[in-house]
Amino acid sequence: MYGMSTPALSTAPSTQGHPQRWLILGVICLAQLTVLLDNTVLNVAIPSLTEELGAATSDIQWMINAYSLVQSGLLLTAGSAADRYGRKKMLIAGLVLFGIGSLAAGLAQSTGQLIAARAGMGVGGALLLTTTLAVAMQIFTSEEQPKAIGIWAAVNALGFAAGPLLGGFMLGHFWWGAIFLINLPVAALGVVAVIALVPESKNPQGDRPDLLGALLSTIGMTALVYAIISGPEHGWTSGRVLATAAVAAVVLTAFAYWESRIPHPMLDLHFFRDRRFTGAVAGAVLITFGMGGALFLLTQHLQFVLGYDALEAGLRIAPLALVVVVLNFSGLSAQWTAKLGTPVSIALGMVLMSGGLVSIATMATGGYAGTLLGLVLIGVGCAIANPAMAHAIMSAIPPAKAGAGAGINGTLAEFGTGLGVAVLGAVLNSRFTALIPVAAASLPAALAGADTAAERAEVVSAFSSGLETSLLVGAVAVLLGGMVAAGLLRRAEQGERELVGAA
Repeated sequence: MYGMSTPALSTAPSTQGHPQRWLILGVICLAQLTVLLDNTVLNVAIPSLTEELGAATSDIQWMINAYSLVQSGLLLTAGSAADRYGRKKMLIAGLVLFGIGSLAAGLAQSTGQLIAARAGMGVGGALLLTTTLAVAMQIFTSEEQPKAIGIWAAVNALGFAAGPLLGGFMLGHFWWGAIFLINLPVAALGVVAVIALVPESKNPQGDRPDLLGALLSTIGMTALVYAIISGPEHGWTSGRVLATAAVAAVVLTAFAYWESRIPHPMLDLHFFRDRRFTGAVAGAVLITFGMGGALFLLTQHLQFVLGYDALEAGLRIAPLALVVVVLNFSGLSAQWTAKLGTPVSIALGMVLMSGGLVSIATMATGGYAGTLLGLVLIGVGCAIANPAMAHAIMSAIPPAKAGAGAGINGTLAEFGTGLGVAVLGAVLNSRFTALIPVAAASLPAALAGADTAAERAEVVSAFSSGLETSLLVGAVAVLLGGMVAAGLLRRAEQGERELVGAA
């Protein structure tokens, strides 16, 4: 047993679960929510930062990307460290680092200071995102895990929707630094609650730290995400993007080779021999590809085409998160998954999500009604498919490697979302620039260059056409992900039943 101020857990969930498991889940979800809010809260502060700090466009991009870049690059390493040194310790460390980074960001006097502070917040965020899911897997019984993961997934959706809303409210009453300083009381409360409530757990094998694996995975993932982020801006065939992508390919290949050769790997490649794991991984990448890219484009449609400001656009996307929160917190999605089984739940959820994207693509030009229908369908699909997918990934990994499993889950989400934004954004831009009557690289620039009302209407119509094409591509990706994941998971379940029958 391992322990400090609270009783420790073994790496496997107990038959009874931790006596304070629901309170602990609330604590770790609060920490999770804070990290997720900061993925989107900065977007609404761009005008203020441009004016008060004299930030250029490239500065703004780095303020936003420094957080996600560092966070995604460290997720695998953070998950492995949590397994090795203790998930409670890493959860506390993540909260402290996130709080320090938030303080530095709120008091930043220059763009360079804010970028550095955001990178520091990304380090804390990586530790938090991996340890919260890993701890949830430890304190709940296998029967309660689907509902617990459903609540965890609902917090993810809430963080996505609430970021712009919270940012818009704070900026309406305070200066831009307040959007970071609001994290401080949450981080402080989280540290106290984690120390008092959360039990310690770690890998009892005491694996040696895989320092080279950690270095290679961090460099490789950071380079890969950077190439995806910078592709639309600099061009996919530019020297910068190609060189960064080449570094990512070489380093990640070296990482895979190294992990296959050492006795205690940070990422056990044998996981991929499990059809449950492979199916859930394939589905997770494609679901976040379609969803991340499509919702990124939808916010532009609401603001540029329908004319809503950032706060109004956030409010109109909120029904998606509201549906997810209601279905997951009520336990309905967990009940449906228990009745339908994981493969059918994932297939059904992703069919609904794909239908929602098609609804938005084909009906969005008629106003908000088609968009609302699509958002509700996506919300129901998310509530069913996302927890089932996360549970499939985590249950395919030994409990001693729960941190590594959470790191893989988080990495897939970051990778799929970044790829979706880049690829679907490229589809939109290529379609848009081929149809507009004036030479421009963006919708605002094209509208500024349009001389007549007819030309402006043609520009908006071209953007809507590009948006429709991109959303349909996203819908196909989500549907394909659902079918692939469900098929592999179904085969895995059949194989397990055959083994049991043979025994």
